[in-house]
Amino acid sequence: MSIFVILGLLVCTETRGSSAVTPVFVQKGKDVLLNVRTADVPQNFVILSWGFNKKVLVTYSPDKEPTVFLVYTGRIETDVKKYSLKLNNLQEADSGVYTARLTGEEERILAEYNVRVQGPVSPVELSVDSVSSSSDSCNLTVTCRTQDSHISSTFTCDTQTCSQEGGERSEVTTSGASLHVYLLNDSIICNHSNQVSWTEDIKKTKHYCPQHADPESLSAGISVCLVKTVVFSVGLIIMVSAVICVHIMEKLKKQK
Repeated sequence: MSIFVILGLLVCTETRGSSAVTPVFVQKGKDVLLNVRTADVPQNFVILSWGFNKKVLVTYSPDKEPTVFLVYTGRIETDVKKYSLKLNNLQEADSGVYTARLTGEEERILAEYNVRVQGPVSPVELSVDSVSSSSDSCNLTVTCRTQDSHISSTFTCDTQTCSQEGGERSEVTTSGASLHVYLLNDSIICNHSNQVSWTEDIKKTKHYCPQHADPESLSAGISVCLVKTVVFSVGLIIMVSAVICVHIMEKLKKQK
């Protein structure tokens, strides 16, 4: 009977302790381990409990095995030496604040974790909508798109640099993730991410703006072209010289 009275007090009693709540982000279907500082647990405590949404999940008592409440059996793992709480196969409904509460000569909160369960983000696609160019610059308009959102942006490239009109573009999608499109060196990057996963798609500006191509690549292309031209010219000269020599030799034979 006394254990149920104590549990009732655990739920209803406001205790003092650390007000710091630690944020924890977990991918859906994964596990999370929540700990307390064992140095903060006195030897003469009565009960150390882990609670969630005013419900007690598990209790620790000195020299006894932990008690896991039936509704959570199979989803919770305990460690009698560390007074920890391990939650398995987390789902969105498991998001919330988990509190480690100490009852004894004093009542206080040992730790609080704000657990947020998130699913992996969906794939993202970066498409080039239009390209307009002149002799010294070109403009690219692109769209960064995911299942439930999209953003567009324009980039201008000259022979030296590229710039993004208005700077980096970003927004929060309806699923709570972040969608970004930005410029990094000569790459346009479309990124879709939350705290547990990310996907991205990349386009190279030089594929759409030849004047912004890598100078080394251009030099290599010019060098190859020059070599081919020289080889062709030398070969042509040799062929013409050979034809002239044969013609001269035939003419000399006839004069004899």
